[in-house]
Amino acid sequence: MLDYPSLKIIWWLLVGVLLVGFAIMDGHDMGVGTLLPFVGKNDVERRVVINTVGPHWDGNQVWFITGGGAIFAAWPLVYATAFSGFYWAMLAVLWALFFRPVGFDYRSKIDNPTWRNTWDWGLFVGGAVPPLIFGVAFGNLFLGVPFQFADNLMSTYTGTFWALLNPFALLCGVVSTAMITFHGAIYLMHRTDGAVYARSRTAMMLFGGLLLLTFSAAGLWLWQGIDGYAITSAVNPESLPNPLDKTVVRQAGAWLANYERYPATMALPAIAYAGILIAMLLAAQGATLAAFVASSFAILGIIGTAGASLFPFIMPSSSDPRASLTVWDSVSSQLTLNIMLWATVIFMPIIIAYTSWAYKVMAGKVTAAYIRENEHAAY
Repeated sequence: MLDYPSLKIIWWLLVGVLLVGFAIMDGHDMGVGTLLPFVGKNDVERRVVINTVGPHWDGNQVWFITGGGAIFAAWPLVYATAFSGFYWAMLAVLWALFFRPVGFDYRSKIDNPTWRNTWDWGLFVGGAVPPLIFGVAFGNLFLGVPFQFADNLMSTYTGTFWALLNPFALLCGVVSTAMITFHGAIYLMHRTDGAVYARSRTAMMLFGGLLLLTFSAAGLWLWQGIDGYAITSAVNPESLPNPLDKTVVRQAGAWLANYERYPATMALPAIAYAGILIAMLLAAQGATLAAFVASSFAILGIIGTAGASLFPFIMPSSSDPRASLTVWDSVSSQLTLNIMLWATVIFMPIIIAYTSWAYKVMAGKVTAAYIRENEHAAY
């Protein structure tokens, strides 16, 4: 059995891996959905777009479900507080996701332009809304979330849904949306040809440039305009979870302190910028598979940059800074973390292997000719 401090760090890393996996795998599905009404100008072209992700989208949801389950089991206080404070935001994500299974499965079953166009926009909502809200949620973590704990560790959220929609958080939402749509555009380039490929290439350049601009703007804003959080009391990694057993202050520049304390973390924003630029260059030259890999590294760098900046905080509190949830004081028991670790070691390779096999079997371009030949079998 691993020691408690090591498990706390391991699960911080593993939750990050699950978030990155979700953004890469389910993210390109959502990016494709976001682009669907714009890169497909007629019914056949839109069916081409849908069938690039149709066989895989539900399998990729495993990353989303596993990530939520991991947060519930590894960080129960974070799960309870976040799903309470972000309740309406989470419901908005859930409502948007409702459009995906129905849209994919029933959109092409009725040969009616109004029916199909309605579900095309439903798939757009299911693709565009979740990354926007997830980005807004991340932005609010840097600002601090208005919650506090009673002595019995019952949390109370004092904010509103509309307060979440502040300028910095909305900027982070644009970063997230641009990141996912850029990733989806590259995937569409890899799986299509002709007019859909050309429009996807234009979208790739547009959202790649937007991602570079907004990611830089968010970093500058965080550096110059937002006070971070810092723990000022001694930290005992061996201690049992008690978020009230510490002192926390707000300091200018605190969100950048880890880059001085751990210089290796500077590699994360470097990976983000390099991934975006290399992906744009490779995609423009037609090397779409390599561009997709580079875009995946960009996602790793962007999410990793956010995580490294926040560490060891997971969910800072603006109402009572000492109630801020951190890697050290919001986790499950040592036994629970050990059991989960072994389950992850066993099942994550199986998920990765099966997903890789599925993509290999169903590789290749989706063309208009394929849609016409499989009129009743294709999505």
